[in-house]
Amino acid sequence: MDSCLIFSGNSNIPLSQKIAKYLGKELSPINIYRFKDGEICVKIEENVRGKDVFIIQSTCPPVNENLMELLITLDALKRASPRRITAVIPYYGYARQDRKDQPRVPITAKLVANLLVTAGANRILTMDLHAPQLQGFFDIPVDHLFAAPVIIEYLRNKKFKKPVIVAPDVGGVKMARAFAKRLPAELAIVDKRRDSPEKVEMMHVIGDVKDCEAIIVDDIISTGNTMIEAAEALIKNGATKVYGSCTHAVLAGDAIDKLKNSVFEEIIITDTIHHSNLPPIFKILSVSELLGEAIKRIHLETSVSSLFI
Repeated sequence: MDSCLIFSGNSNIPLSQKIAKYLGKELSPINIYRFKDGEICVKIEENVRGKDVFIIQSTCPPVNENLMELLITLDALKRASPRRITAVIPYYGYARQDRKDQPRVPITAKLVANLLVTAGANRILTMDLHAPQLQGFFDIPVDHLFAAPVIIEYLRNKKFKKPVIVAPDVGGVKMARAFAKRLPAELAIVDKRRDSPEKVEMMHVIGDVKDCEAIIVDDIISTGNTMIEAAEALIKNGATKVYGSCTHAVLAGDAIDKLKNSVFEEIIITDTIHHSNLPPIFKILSVSELLGEAIKRIHLETSVSSLFI
């Protein structure tokens, strides 16, 4: 691993440090600073010529700041002649704008993919993309990991008596089915719909959750509203306890307070996005070993596919 260098942006230094520790390395020195007008400047403080370089940066809030920092760092690295540059993006922002769902709107996910490649990325390593089809926006290799193995191991150790995995909406069924198969557990779906145009949206639970420990799984918790509404519907339908789980805890606005005061017993998140001083209701699991192992295999040119399961 001597020719492998690990750099970190400012978005999630604690995760980068854990990854470096797993690999038995120190983070390589980099100076990221701001001019007085707010412009970002980057100086790579180590010789990278001919090296296999990994730059770790989640494009989480502040999204534009972190994305621009990543792009400028990629450009600085590219101009220093490394052998290869891999952008490690634990949380990939702008993944929700993956198609034109209205007239005259952008496909920002494709734009960001183009920017990353133009800036200098030769490979992308990311986790639980909101839209998996984003991999097709790149003409370079994309390694798409899942946090499921880390979360499932934690859930198994809780030794639930009667667990049921719940998709908070119909779009999350594929993810929930994978969790249910591997835990193992039963599967349920929360479907939000109107029975008629005059009626308020209602939460319908598809599947039996009575006297069960319900575990809602999703890729992102942003405002928390979908999770909270689903949890309340599960309690009304007889679930004894409700747990939440997600890979990327964006926790926008007052989401932390809303979730803290909700019916959830516990909310399981990962450290793809850094948070400090979260309430005890949140359980943070680290994906550092999973990402670290992927980096090691990419560097050693061995198979990464077993990590996708």
